[in-house]
Amino acid sequence: MRYFLDTEYNGWGGNLLSLALVSEHGEELYLTLAWNGALEPWVERNVVPYLDTVPEPLISPRLSRADAARTVAHFLAGDAEPLIVADWPEDIALISALLVTGPGMMVEVPPITFRFVELSGFSTAANSKVPHNALHDARALRDHILGLE
Repeated sequence: MRYFLDTEYNGWGGNLLSLALVSEHGEELYLTLAWNGALEPWVERNVVPYLDTVPEPLISPRLSRADAARTVAHFLAGDAEPLIVADWPEDIALISALLVTGPGMMVEVPPITFRFVELSGFSTAANSKVPHNALHDARALRDHILGLE
């Protein structure tokens, strides 16, 4: 099954703040992570106000990286070969890094395939009900790609 991915993070190379996976059939995972330290001004203005604006009861408390990794692993556990689709390379890098929980350690996940799709002229944020909210942006990505098929 395909899962459409979006993340929000604290500027280029910054800490992961939120992650969403939306399956092509509608199952959704949305999580926010705890962070320490200062936020980039753009992130403070454009991302943080929307971290908790998901209208459905999907919001969990801010998770540690280890708890977030276990949550992602649990979400994907029922799929023998998940395909994760993203329109931004850093989203793939961030979810991959999240799965690593320590030196030489990672959460147990099925074999995952990642697909990067370059969508010139399409912006998930511009087509999202709540721009810069990972769940809404992942939904916009899913809807756009499914609409192309």
